[in-house]
Amino acid sequence: MSAPAAGHDLPIIVFSHGFGSSMDGYAPLVDFWAAHGFVVIQPTHLDSRTLNLPPEDSRTPLIWRIRVDDLKRILDQLDLIEAAVPGLSGRLDRSRIAAAGHSWGGQTVSALLGARVLNADGKPGEDMSDPRIKAGLLLATTGKGGADLSPFAAEHFPFMNPSFADMNTPTLVVAGDQDQSRLSTRGPDWFADPYFLSPGSKSLLTLFGGEHSLGGIPGYNVTETTDENPERVALLQRVTWAYLRSALGIEDSSWAAARAALEDGANPLGRIDSK
Repeated sequence: MSAPAAGHDLPIIVFSHGFGSSMDGYAPLVDFWAAHGFVVIQPTHLDSRTLNLPPEDSRTPLIWRIRVDDLKRILDQLDLIEAAVPGLSGRLDRSRIAAAGHSWGGQTVSALLGARVLNADGKPGEDMSDPRIKAGLLLATTGKGGADLSPFAAEHFPFMNPSFADMNTPTLVVAGDQDQSRLSTRGPDWFADPYFLSPGSKSLLTLFGGEHSLGGIPGYNVTETTDENPERVALLQRVTWAYLRSALGIEDSSWAAARAALEDGANPLGRIDSK
C-alpha cells in the first residue's frame, strides 16, 4: 500500500500489474498518485515472476479469473488491510474507489468495470463487474479477440476474447500510437478498442510515440521500457490523476485543465477524446 502521510477521506486506487510484474512495480505512477492524495493498493498476482509458479500448476489456466478475484478480495477485506497500516485507520473514503491496470492488468480491471470474456460460442461469459468500483483506468489494455488475435495468442490465451459491450463504468483508456503487439494481427489501434467498443462515459488518451511501457511506467530504470520518455510519463501522471479526481466526483478543474493543455499546446505529447 502507498498512502499520503496526512489527510482524511482519501480515495482509493486498486492497481493490477501486467504479466510477470508484482506489487513492487509501477512506482512512477503509484508514487505520484500517493503524493497527490490517493491510497494505492497493489496485489501480486500468481503470474508474477517473483512467485515462479510452474506452467503445469493446476491454477495456471485460471490465473485470468484468479486475478479478478484478487482485486475483489482486496475490496472485501478493506477493514483488515486498513488496520494493518499504521496511521491509516479511519482515513479511507470507501465511496470513492477506482481500479487501474496495465496490459494484462488492464484486462483484469476491465472485468470489474463490466467487460465480459466471450465463450467459444461467441456468447458473453460470467458478469464479474463490481459496483464498488466507481471509475476505471485501462493502460495499454488488449482489444477484442477472435480474428484480431495472432495465432500464438489464440492458442495460449483463449481468455483474451473480451466483449466491452457491457463495460458501463466511467473509464479512461490510455493507448500508445506506436504500441505494436505480437498478440494481435492489427496495429496500435487495437489498444483503443476498450474505448470505441464500450458504451457510456469514456475518454481516450492517445500518447504520441508511446509503446507498451507508455514512456516508462513499469518502474524507474526498468530495462523492459523500449520508449523511455520522462515527459510522456509526467503527462500520464497528471492526466490520470486529474481524470480520476473528476470521475470520482472530487473536482473537475484539474481534468478540464489537463484537456485544455493538450488541445492548446504547440507540440502536444498526446490527444484526449471523450464520449
